[in-house]
Amino acid sequence: MKLKENKPLLRFPEFDSEWFEKSFSDLFTFKNGVNATKEQYGSGYKFINVLDIIRNDFITHDKIIGEVSISEDEFQNNIVEYGDILFQRSSETREEVGQSNVYLDSQKPATFGGFVIRGKKKDDYHPEFINYLLKTSSVRKDITSKSGGSTRYNIGQETLSTIVIHSTQIEEQIKIASFLTAIENHLNILEKKKKALEKYKKGVMKKIFDREIRFKDENGNEFPEWEEKSLFDICTKKSSNISANSLSVTSGDYKIYGANGFLQYVDFYEENDAYISIVKDGAGVGRILLCEAKSSVLGTLEILKIKENTNLPFLYYLISNINFSKYVTGSTIPHIYFKDYSTEKINIPSLPEQEKIGAFLLFLDNDLAQIQNQIEKMIFWKKGLLQNMFV
Repeated sequence: MKLKENKPLLRFPEFDSEWFEKSFSDLFTFKNGVNATKEQYGSGYKFINVLDIIRNDFITHDKIIGEVSISEDEFQNNIVEYGDILFQRSSETREEVGQSNVYLDSQKPATFGGFVIRGKKKDDYHPEFINYLLKTSSVRKDITSKSGGSTRYNIGQETLSTIVIHSTQIEEQIKIASFLTAIENHLNILEKKKKALEKYKKGVMKKIFDREIRFKDENGNEFPEWEEKSLFDICTKKSSNISANSLSVTSGDYKIYGANGFLQYVDFYEENDAYISIVKDGAGVGRILLCEAKSSVLGTLEILKIKENTNLPFLYYLISNINFSKYVTGSTIPHIYFKDYSTEKINIPSLPEQEKIGAFLLFLDNDLAQIQNQIEKMIFWKKGLLQNMFV
């Protein structure tokens, strides 16, 4: 019987040799970090902690949050340099213990904290390649399965030393790392684009509802002045009696919404037209959703239906500006009532201007949804690459 070859499923064509085994003890010299007093924090040397490990794709000097005041000798004894790997020593969940990251600053060294284990590079490897490899599901499973503890999970230097990985020649390591880094760079561009559009939307919405920006009609003329009304004047409320426990596992053709948005597909619907729903109790109280036609909501949400001369998308964006916290009652379970928040005074433009505002803001949201869809697809693709480009 032929043994399975140690080769990844996806590979660049110029590489064909089998990958070889390496133990962490071959690659790293391990050490626990600095245990400082609270008076020592806030100034001094840059100090890598657990948050730096889990919040960044890689660590550089400028990305590090904290500082610690220690002697030069202690700093040199706990120095973190280019290519070193930092491991999270403990966590409340087994899935998170032993998370790792690489230090990629060749100009400025740093130090590290007592809840971190440093793996100082002692064998030849490409740091970015190792960083990706340590995030693969197989390596993560090996690390977490060897962690100990009950209420809090831990992993130590001796246990880390027993971990075995499959690696390859430096040339292939560089090729893989460069490819995955290019994907991450594109992901970062998309994330920045999304944040910029979210910031623009927030700013333009404020100016629209403060009437600093006004739309004009098809002939370039001004629309009439906005009129003050209450929410009660422009919408009505309808309740739902659907509970999450009553939902069938059988999927259907119609959407049902919960506090966090779309929940699942069901085989029935309550509403013929699109509508707005608002979370009336629980942790998400006051959250607003724009729901599709032929759909339903759970009983923790209320349905708001528009009256005549009201544009639904406009009303959705208008209501999203309301501070519902001032209408919350209840200490253990927060709750809002339509009879209270429907008294909110709001300014309403004419229907044609409402339609223009609603269409414009929907256009921005559609752009945001497309960017988010690209991000999710790329994250899914990257996850598959991490699984198939490594042994």
